[in-house]
Amino acid sequence: MKAKHLSPDNLNERRLQAVRLRLDGHTVAEVATRTGLSAPTVSAAWRAFREGGWEAVPVRPRGRKVGQAARLDAAAQHVLDECLRSHPETAEPAWSSRALSEALKEAGHGVSPRAIDHWLEARDLKPEPMALEALERKRGQVGRWYRQQVAPVFDEVDKAGGSLWQGGVRIARPLQRETEEATPEPPQYQLYLHGKRGVLYSRVLTAPPMVDDYLALFQRLLDQAEGKPVALVFHGAWFQAVPKIGRWLEWNPSFRLLPWPALGEACDRR
Repeated sequence: MKAKHLSPDNLNERRLQAVRLRLDGHTVAEVATRTGLSAPTVSAAWRAFREGGWEAVPVRPRGRKVGQAARLDAAAQHVLDECLRSHPETAEPAWSSRALSEALKEAGHGVSPRAIDHWLEARDLKPEPMALEALERKRGQVGRWYRQQVAPVFDEVDKAGGSLWQGGVRIARPLQRETEEATPEPPQYQLYLHGKRGVLYSRVLTAPPMVDDYLALFQRLLDQAEGKPVALVFHGAWFQAVPKIGRWLEWNPSFRLLPWPALGEACDRR
């Protein structure tokens, strides 16, 4: 039976079952067979869980709340662009979809976090979290790096009640409409983090990030931890040759930076 023919309660029950099966290590195809859901529905349930936890797995009633726009108009998009180029006023390290939704609400635009997620995805600003756990059995340099450096640090920080993060820097490449009048959008550089349950936090820059941009992000993570340790796996930047970042790490030993090993094997030596 196709998902669209299931009652909401039945569909949600199967979506929750699908996530439990995925957590047990079953593939999308295996889960689809066992639950009777399509592979895209299984993937959607799994993605909802990774981004928002168990509460995000059940589907919501269709339609939108009063005051929530079906699409983002030019004024709302301008507010989002301005927000993403700055730091949030809250203690969050960067902008989440929920925080962006609140900022739009204060500016007079009723837009849901889900609508913002779609906007981010269309602009290539919604990277997926890295599947770090899958590296446990991986051979080669990356597997050794995870087992010898990441796993012990994560275990140590977790036991101390600290926070575990992953993130990176990347160039966003939004899809271009194939029209004669379309002009390519300038490149955007995204500093991003994935926190608990895979929640995405972002800043967007019009030029490659400078040292102070990275340090501001690291400092906000440390401030949010309120004295507890922080571990961050970071992809896309080479920090070993940056003395200013090295000094900051020496002054803040509770912050454990673990750069992705493809950029150098000795990235975490301080």
